[in-house]
Amino acid sequence: MVSTRAALLFGPGQDYKIETVELDEPRAGEVLVQMKATGLCHSDEHARTGDMPMPHYPVICGHEGAAEVVAVGEGVTSVAPGDHVAMSFIPSCGVCPPCRSGRAYICDLGAKLFDLGMITDGRVAHRYGDEPVARYSQLGTFSEYQLLAESSVVKVDRDIPWTAVALVSCGVATGFGSVVNRAEVKAGDTVAVLGVGGIGINAVQGAKIAGASRIIAVDPVEFKREQAVRFGATHTFASLDEAIAGVGGLTAGRMCDAVICTFGVMLGNLLEPALTLTAKGGTCVITSVAPMVQAQADVNLFMLAMMNKDVRGCLYGSQSPRVQIPRLLDLYRAGILKIDELVTKTYSLDQVNEGYADLEAGRIVRGALVY
Repeated sequence: MVSTRAALLFGPGQDYKIETVELDEPRAGEVLVQMKATGLCHSDEHARTGDMPMPHYPVICGHEGAAEVVAVGEGVTSVAPGDHVAMSFIPSCGVCPPCRSGRAYICDLGAKLFDLGMITDGRVAHRYGDEPVARYSQLGTFSEYQLLAESSVVKVDRDIPWTAVALVSCGVATGFGSVVNRAEVKAGDTVAVLGVGGIGINAVQGAKIAGASRIIAVDPVEFKREQAVRFGATHTFASLDEAIAGVGGLTAGRMCDAVICTFGVMLGNLLEPALTLTAKGGTCVITSVAPMVQAQADVNLFMLAMMNKDVRGCLYGSQSPRVQIPRLLDLYRAGILKIDELVTKTYSLDQVNEGYADLEAGRIVRGALVY
């Protein structure tokens, strides 16, 4: 049994509480890791606000992480003690039909993401006293140590800083991939990014690296618009209405080849303005998380069909994490992809509530817990 300090969420609307949790030793197909850094991603806030109700509380949130392997269970072959790893909030088993077809970002093991038991054998392996503890996306990176399935970790080179490894494991991969993989942006395209938080800022970077000629960042927070320019935005607007009017003028009415929705929360009434920004034959990518009860969206179906527009969902940047994470770290190492600059402020585990208060107030692009 392993004891660890972790930030527990005991119910929606509550603050995190730092408590001691007991973990099993690793069994077959499992790894025990010591967490080194984890990003404060807005997706975890959906668990706290209730937009994404968790099936079980208490839960350890956090899914954007970097760690060192401490021990491995029987049959683990991809990592060994001492290896550095990035977390993968979508596991990849390598044998299901999506994995075999190169789409590990929708691996069938994703059906177990919010199970209380381990991915490997279903047992409860995390406890707070006598109470079972869940983990967000089967990860729970807001913890000093964590027991994970081998399918949830990706080995990375040891020379990469911990915070860079952590951010690539979710925010960078998701935002970058939304543009490059899902929207398939090409050199010369016009791209709009709606919401410039930790995901959106990396969509801006993806558009720049892909060679977009115009990159429009839309966010009501002035600080985030300023940061978007640092990362490659050519134009910024404070609202969707301003963007629709401004982009029309910039493009002689043609609008954007790609529109990436990275709002803090995706709501149904935001889709039609996003489609208004989308050009004929263009692509609108929905990356934002919506409340689970959001079952309707505003869409002019006549214009959608007659203008030949695409609406695409996007999970994890639409590329296998075992492919995407090393590639992005290579771009970082080459100085092409900015990651260090994403971290506005670092926090300790005990400051997790302070970090999310800063995120909610728009004072940071990305915060990171450093252990």
